[in-house]
Amino acid sequence: MPILNKDMTLCISLAARPSNIGTRFHNYLYDALDLNFVYKAFAPVDLAQAVLGIRGLGIRGAAVSMPYKEQVIAMVDVMDASAAAIDSVNTIVNDGGILTAYNTDYLAIARLLAEHQVPADFTVLLRGSGGMAKAVASALRDAGMVNVTIVARNESAGKALAGLYGFAWLSDVDAATADLLINVTPLGMAGADESVQSFADATVAAAQLVFDVVALPSETPLIKAARAAGKPVITGAEVIAIQAEEQFVLYTGVRPSPELVRAASEFSRS
Repeated sequence: MPILNKDMTLCISLAARPSNIGTRFHNYLYDALDLNFVYKAFAPVDLAQAVLGIRGLGIRGAAVSMPYKEQVIAMVDVMDASAAAIDSVNTIVNDGGILTAYNTDYLAIARLLAEHQVPADFTVLLRGSGGMAKAVASALRDAGMVNVTIVARNESAGKALAGLYGFAWLSDVDAATADLLINVTPLGMAGADESVQSFADATVAAAQLVFDVVALPSETPLIKAARAAGKPVITGAEVIAIQAEEQFVLYTGVRPSPELVRAASEFSRS
């Protein structure tokens, strides 16, 4: 990384539970590509002031994580189609004081569904109803999946998300099973909920594929249970590598090679 200097471009992340994954990913690529950029993670104590700081300090871009993906909508100037379509933001780009919101989560989920060749006729249990759940639900719909049930204890949010895409809704998993299980809640994330498995062993045993978007740690209780049961998995580490690559391109205008992206992803988890 270049020595800090007055001409260095700053990019940041805003998250309730910040990790070093994005920091290591982006800074690895800045160094490898000899870019005069630096990336820093923040846990804002005042989200509105933090977003004003992006504009006022000339910060080039910001990744936006749980639980701020919907809250920042009112704080930006322009909603790119990727964010407007699902009312959820995971990336802010600052062009001369104009803040444009994007969503690269959708791109990551859509690519992973295609790469893993997930059949369109799979039944799906999608646990969660926040901003990331919107991106996942939209990608499932666009992949031709219709047998999807949103699992959310927040009835209004769960029913609203289900209704948006013509999906079903349950307040809890109970005895429900599906071919594909997807967790988009903080359950299993480092912190207060890190020991909680988002789907029970019996539900995992009945599935054909298990997907957890939690990236810290990528080996969540759900992923560990799926591996123990011999089920194929998609991890949050895969999600974050793709969505972070797209953010990197938005911030810098540079597309890193697949080899560099893989190296940065491995470094971010080391």
